[in-house]
Formats: sequence, C-alpha cells, structure tokens
Amino acid sequence: MDYASAYVEETRAFGELIREADQSAPVPTCPGWSIEQLFRHVGRGDRWAAQIVRDRMDTFLDFRSVEAGKPPPDLDDAISWLNGGAQHLIDAVEQTGVETPVWTFLGTRPANWWIRRRLHENAVHRADAALAVGADFVMRPEVAADGIDEFLERIVIRAGADGAPLPLEGGDTIHLHATDPGIGEAGEWTVRLHDGAVTWAHEHGKGSVALRGTATELLLAMTRRASLGDTGIEVFGDNAVWQRWLDRTPL
Repeated sequence: MDYASAYVEETRAFGELIREADQSAPVPTCPGWSIEQLFRHVGRGDRWAAQIVRDRMDTFLDFRSVEAGKPPPDLDDAISWLNGGAQHLIDAVEQTGVETPVWTFLGTRPANWWIRRRLHENAVHRADAALAVGADFVMRPEVAADGIDEFLERIVIRAGADGAPLPLEGGDTIHLHATDPGIGEAGEWTVRLHDGAVTWAHEHGKGSVALRGTATELLLAMTRRASLGDTGIEVFGDNAVWQRWLDRTPL
C-alpha cells in the first residue's frame, strides 16, 4: 500500500468534512470535544509527528512545543494548515530517511512508522467527525483492513501493560471476516492468547465470537466508534467475549 498517498487522501477528506461542519458541534465519540477541538488535535498531531521525525528525536515531544501547532482563524487557511501538516510529515520522513530510528509511544521505530500511524489516526478521527455531523463514512476496504492490522499490532504490544487484565481469557478467540469483494485473506483475522500474550494472524476460523461485516464496519466497531447494533455486522457466538475485548483494549 502507498501509505503516503492514503494519508494525504484521508487528511484531505477529513478537512473537507470539517469545512462543512458547525465548528462548535459536539463530537459524541470524543466526549468533551467540539469539531473545532477535534480538528486542532488532528492538525497539531501531524505536525508533532513531523517535528519528531525531522529532529530525529529519541524522547517525547511536549505538544506545547509543536511549531505552528495552532490553526489560523480563517477556516480556509486552517484547512490549508491541516493539509500542510500531513505534507510536512511526508517530507520529514523523506529527508530524514524512512528507516531512521525515532521516538514513538511504542518505543523506537523507523521514521516511516509515523506515516502509517497518522494515516489511521486521521481516518478514525474522520469517522468521529462524520458521526458527529451525521455524514456517511466509508473507507477504501484495503485501507480499513490495514487499519485493523495496525490496531492489532498496537494491542499486541500494549495489552495487559501495567498489570491490566488481558482482553481475552483462557481459550477464547475472536474472528473477524470482512465481506468486501476481492479483499481475500487480508480481510480475515483470528485473535487469540498464546503463552499469556495476545497474538493474531490473517486466517480463517470460527472463534468464540465471530464478526462478519465490511472492513470499515469492523474497524469502527473495534475502535469503539460504532456499536454492533449501529452497523450491518453479523455476530456469531459468545458476545460476552467481544464485550470483554472492547472493555479491556486500549485505544
């Protein structure tokens, strides 16, 4: 996948959604935030990541130290600021080197890790904005499927950290099946515990609980942006296993 192109596409789509929205409208999936605050969070986040990469940082960057971290007051200028932040990150990765090690919240990673992370961050926040204003939200199936991959990769590292309970118990498994035409094996996931750690693979399986729907729907459900009842997802098996997974997985 061309992550940089998908990242620009998602960021621009997010900006156009914001352009048409009431800036003071609340965002139900981000309690306490307005559309304006969501917009600022996304735009500042892109510039934050760009600065980390550009400066080859090996420690956390305080958000208050982000250069040009506030959007201009004019909305058109603010949208340009948003899109410019995404381009800053792409340029920083190219100039620094895609494999150059930099700080991330999961430990040191290659610089181009940030492009994929910001792609999926912005895509999910586009969903937040769409849900807030009652707009339709659909992602390209291959991008949504990769978003599920990326989410699971982070869960593998973070689940059970600091003594928190693991999101699966005993022999429980979760199977996700994307129904998008042509997506193939990339649209199937089986998640289980192995030696006390969460693992996953692209493979067919029944699972203690199985969810069947589009990749976009599955991503929204997994990131707690939509309840199963608000999607076309079919559920088979023990719904309690799925609920426990939602309750115990960090975002």
